[in-house]
Amino acid sequence: MKKLLAFAALAALSACSKPAPAPEAEATTAAEATPAAAQNIAADGKSSVGMFKVTTHDGKTVMEDVKADGTYVDTVDGKVVETGRWNQKSPSQYCYTSDEKDAVEKCGEEKVENGVWTSKNPKGEVATVVRIEG
Repeated sequence: MKKLLAFAALAALSACSKPAPAPEAEATTAAEATPAAAQNIAADGKSSVGMFKVTTHDGKTVMEDVKADGTYVDTVDGKVVETGRWNQKSPSQYCYTSDEKDAVEKCGEEKVENGVWTSKNPKGEVATVVRIEG
């Protein structure tokens, strides 16, 4: 019995002597997870994924289907006018790259003020955005 108690005490002591993970490593992991959680949040505070009605600066209406797989499809009067990939870098910055040859990423500045969601493109043109689904 004494040998069993001595063995149990030795096992317990060796289990306690393992160093705990460094708090800095845990803090780094938590900090890295925070930006990922903040991504894909649109200007209205909801998911970036969904169907949106975009009225351009010149009054044209575009339906934009922003998909969870990172792609989007723009339609006008039911006809596809553009496809590409999107990236929500922050709630105020929505970026997209069309599937056209040699296309470069463009980012819009988005905000909601007085209940109106606007998106300003790199040219400074402002469109209004209304969430339809999602």
